Amino acid sequence: MSIEHLTRKFHKACADYSLIEDGDHILIGLSGGKDSLLLTELLGRRAKIYKPRFTVTALHVRVKERDYQTDLSYLEHFCQEAGVPLIVRDTEIGEPRDLDVSTSRNLNNPCFLCSWYRRKALFNTAQELGCNKIAFGHHRDDVLETMLMNLIYQGAFATMPPMLQLDKMPIRIIRPLCLIDEADIKAYAEQQGYQKQAKLCPFEHVSSRDKVKGLLAQIKALNPEAPDCMYGALTNIKTDYLPKV
Repeated sequence: MSIEHLTRKFHKACADYSLIEDGDHILIGLSGGKDSLLLTELLGRRAKIYKPRFTVTALHVRVKERDYQTDLSYLEHFCQEAGVPLIVRDTEIGEPRDLDVSTSRNLNNPCFLCSWYRRKALFNTAQELGCNKIAFGHHRDDVLETMLMNLIYQGAFATMPPMLQLDKMPIRIIRPLCLIDEADIKAYAEQQGYQKQAKLCPFEHVSSRDKVKGLLAQIKALNPEAPDCMYGALTNIKTDYLPKV
């Protein structure tokens, strides 16, 4: 898998969805997995181009209660090579009162709790640094899996958008890898020798998302063109197919 192929899709996503503008300060959520490593590499390369002029910083958040690890020295070296400053923050899962009432139904979901506190650290750091955007390494498979999860568990046709304006703060979430397939990222990561995380999340293979990932793999086996059709469907919703009530 060539970096040129990945870069073309990265640039297309940035152009199609206007993800990067002059004067942006983008904070990368750098977990240490292959997706966030590629995101850091591509944004570091893009920041060296004259237009648009923007600043990029990477943030690695460690959650005290979750026994998964990334080699910090590797992340430091990787970011140095990419020309991206790295910040490391530690956080821990707090008391239920720290959460919004609207999220209380998820208190027993370990993935939700971990994600909530990691994102809280990201949002707080973004505001401290004056960042106006936060970049996540969600790829096209993530977008499609989220769509399937919403259909199956929520009865809604929705997914994570390439860009999202937060309601409570002047920050936008961007997903520059949204047009790239996970298989392409995995192939490139293996070619480049991306170092894998020292310890993976203990809940990685017991979540609903992992089950839906398996479902998406079955759909791809049924029709290799299905991901293109599904992604296209997100911008081509036909309400006249709905039954009248």
